Amino acid sequence: MIKIKTRSKKRVGRGYGSGKGGHTSGRGQKGQKSRGSVGVLFEGLKVRKSLLHRLPFQRGKGKFSAQPKPLVVNLEVLNLLKDGSKVTIETLAKAGIVKLSDAQAYGVKILGDGKLAKKLIVTLPTSKSAAVKISKAGGKVE
Repeated sequence: MIKIKTRSKKRVGRGYGSGKGGHTSGRGQKGQKSRGSVGVLFEGLKVRKSLLHRLPFQRGKGKFSAQPKPLVVNLEVLNLLKDGSKVTIETLAKAGIVKLSDAQAYGVKILGDGKLAKKLIVTLPTSKSAAVKISKAGGKVE
């Protein structure tokens, strides 16, 4: 299993020793954005059509929230699987590469980082570079 380290958000303006402190604390010089909190969708007194007006109507709360991204698995990790095996969410979970519950919730995508030394049949979504490397190794992308 690959260890994933999550970093805590850097707190700005808490002294010089913090790495983001003193004077402007990474916010630039003057202006509204340097002083208080400004919403992501704030556009001021624009005459042009706002982003909000260009989006289609949707009901309910949380319509602007980001969609969850799939779990990323690099090609070099797939060398843990047996030669000629079919790569699915279940086989990755059995090999201990991903957690089954997370993979089913978010999906899995194969990225082309590293070398692949085995012939595998991949049924999951892949990047273009990963698909090329899989076919070079004698495998197949379905």
